[in-house]
Amino acid sequence: MKTLRNAACLLLASAGAALAQEALPAADSAASAALAAGPTFEELFRAGGWIMWVLAGLSVLALANVAWLLLTLRRGVTAPRAVVHDVTDKLRQGDLDEARKVCDYRPCPFSHVAMAAIDAARNLPDGENATLSAVVEGEGARQANLLQSRSQWLLDIASIAPMAGLLGTVLGMLAAFRGVGGDTLASAKPVVLAQGVSLALVTTIAGLMVAIPCMCFYAWFRRQAAKQVATLECLAADVVMIILSRRTN
Repeated sequence: MKTLRNAACLLLASAGAALAQEALPAADSAASAALAAGPTFEELFRAGGWIMWVLAGLSVLALANVAWLLLTLRRGVTAPRAVVHDVTDKLRQGDLDEARKVCDYRPCPFSHVAMAAIDAARNLPDGENATLSAVVEGEGARQANLLQSRSQWLLDIASIAPMAGLLGTVLGMLAAFRGVGGDTLASAKPVVLAQGVSLALVTTIAGLMVAIPCMCFYAWFRRQAAKQVATLECLAADVVMIILSRRTN
């Protein structure tokens, strides 16, 4: 009986060891899969701390600015063709009052330039062509500056976002080293250090992810603004030529 009892114990022990050896690879594979999956977006956002909320606000502001520029920085808004045709037709007919009413009805950069030319033509005596041209050039330069400054917000966000990410880096490293230096338990030091490093890395990456698209959009909108300014200069020159031709006749 004693021999049978010992044999049964040996069989149970060997079966338990076999089951344990089979369970270890399964646990290792599950842990490897969890590590390969990586942290979720929510975990990364929480690891970034309050700096991530600042970067999120900057990203929302940048998206709103991009949408606004897509709607406003267009030929149809800067110098609508219908307004240009109506104003030039009225000026060719010599009807300055009706031309100004068209500009008042549809305000836009071209309307402001045309109104400056019409007001100068009304108030300046004949022969003051150089002054008329100077007035139109001054208003055109003001409108060009307004068009080119619309995308300045994107450049500002592109400059602020990496600095905010760098601030998160500094705060994360400071928290990491402070936790390591003030913790008396050696087992907790790697955990504190890892949390600080994750804060530093997440905020730096998030800052760059906000800044790089802003710079790309800023470069594109700057070129669009340059095209609109060139168009506005050509239209302003046409308005001046029409007014001068009417004054000389």
